[in-house]
Amino acid sequence: MKNIGFLSFGHWADSPHSMVRSAQDSLLQSIELAVAAEEVGADGAYYRVHHFAQQLASPFPLLSAAAARTNRIELGTGVIDMRYENPLYMAEDAGAADLISSGRLQLGISRGSPEQVIDGFRYFGYEPYASDPAGAELAREHTAKFLEALSGEGFARPNPRPMFPNPPGLLRVEPYAPGLRDRIWWGAGSRATAEWTAQQGMNLMSSTLLTEDTGVPFHQLQAEQIQRYRDAWKAAGHTREPRVSVSRSIFPIVSDLDKQLFWRERHSTDQVGHLEGGNARFGKTYAGEPDKLVAELAEDEAIAAADTLLLTVPNQLGVDYNAHVLESVLKHVAPELGWR
Repeated sequence: MKNIGFLSFGHWADSPHSMVRSAQDSLLQSIELAVAAEEVGADGAYYRVHHFAQQLASPFPLLSAAAARTNRIELGTGVIDMRYENPLYMAEDAGAADLISSGRLQLGISRGSPEQVIDGFRYFGYEPYASDPAGAELAREHTAKFLEALSGEGFARPNPRPMFPNPPGLLRVEPYAPGLRDRIWWGAGSRATAEWTAQQGMNLMSSTLLTEDTGVPFHQLQAEQIQRYRDAWKAAGHTREPRVSVSRSIFPIVSDLDKQLFWRERHSTDQVGHLEGGNARFGKTYAGEPDKLVAELAEDEAIAAADTLLLTVPNQLGVDYNAHVLESVLKHVAPELGWR
């Protein structure tokens, strides 16, 4: 068995081929897609987060709304850029959303991906150290404070004349969501970052691109990253079982519309590019008839190593089509590979 959910880009564009032409379309259709995903038997609805882009930038209202419309599926992000976040305010928002969902939140966070603007986090009032211009340490410092707040331990000295009666001792961030600390994921783009993620006791969300290239296929490099994460988790002595996710673009061609949209992707391959001063490797798109996909996906070592598979969906094509893509994977591919 494998958890299977979708990862939505949440992008909108005013074009004749897009069903998502405004921020309102994007948000409302994201909620409807979560409802549809639950109805077809998927396990999760995850949303990408990008600032200064025509897509989702404030996930907690969306997660709360989706939680109110669903009953079973996990609701998460992939990923929140921690360079932009006030850790304590984020802990309040996350706690409220998790309680509304009855403990179904799965938050993916990280240092972030390439941005729309130069150093966008500076506009939000956050200045990194001179030795850390990209803000990697800033993101990790914010993360440490966020995780500490989620622990539920009191740290704030109470006012002797409060507006409301206080419990004894130091006060914690409210509302407190029990168990949410164990449902935080870090989006890791390298093997070293995956090992750091394990040391911090976070689940691993292996990135859709890896910021290193050793010459092996993407899925093998990602599988090595996952194994290093699991080894580091064991060495750290954590008592719970960690979770690992990978994301893939998988499009079974079972209709004429599928063929029209994705026939060009049937021979997709890994891509190697240059990102932030070094080589990076991007995974392929899987598109084809179900029997072809089953044979190809059976060879994907990273999917085999992960317990959660997030299917990236082209949300511009609308709720109905994306629900069709999810259902096609769950019906025609997942059972053949033992995922269901």
